[in-house]
Amino acid sequence: MLHSWQPKFPDRPSNRYLNTNETVWQPMTVTPREEFVPPEHFEDAFKNIAVPIGDGQTISQPQIVYMMTMALWDLENTRILEIGTGSGYQTAVLSLVSRSSNIITVERIPRLATEAQSRLNQLGYRNIQVKNATDQLGWPDGAPYDRIMVTAGAPDIPTPLVDQLAVGGLMVLPAGPIGKQEMIRVHKTIYGLETENLGACAFVPLIGRDAWPPEFD
Repeated sequence: MLHSWQPKFPDRPSNRYLNTNETVWQPMTVTPREEFVPPEHFEDAFKNIAVPIGDGQTISQPQIVYMMTMALWDLENTRILEIGTGSGYQTAVLSLVSRSSNIITVERIPRLATEAQSRLNQLGYRNIQVKNATDQLGWPDGAPYDRIMVTAGAPDIPTPLVDQLAVGGLMVLPAGPIGKQEMIRVHKTIYGLETENLGACAFVPLIGRDAWPPEFD
């Protein structure tokens, strides 16, 4: 029997994007986070903490998953690109929140990509395509995207991802020096980019062209 993760924040989060929104909250409570972590971290799946999944990667803490999903606002009937599939937990949440949307998620570590696709299929998520990353950020073949979520920290807002974002679209990503990242929401308009700082965060580095070089892995 699956035990879905139950959101438990000791204190009410102060960030306005964390005000309880059932559109995001309810899908998170029924997404079995324990299915997305290694067996030895089963108990950690029910805690509001990041959990290692191997190869130097982690599954984000639920509070961050909630904040990033909320930052993309209305996800229904949108085309979504996720950079950094990991174990597929954030992808699964996006799938439930967006309902009929088409989600492309890109992962640069082949083992994680293969396992994530198998796991998502077994759990019944049908609107997700897991792609093995190339040396170019994102997945240009599927562009433009209405929403882009980046789950690794970039030095700055990557131009290739901006190019893949539709006019009127939103992107959320951690950006800045390693150890001093900020969560940024980007709105692409016909006049350029509007950005908003959602607060400090800590993510593994985004590796690739127009991001951090391999030595930062």
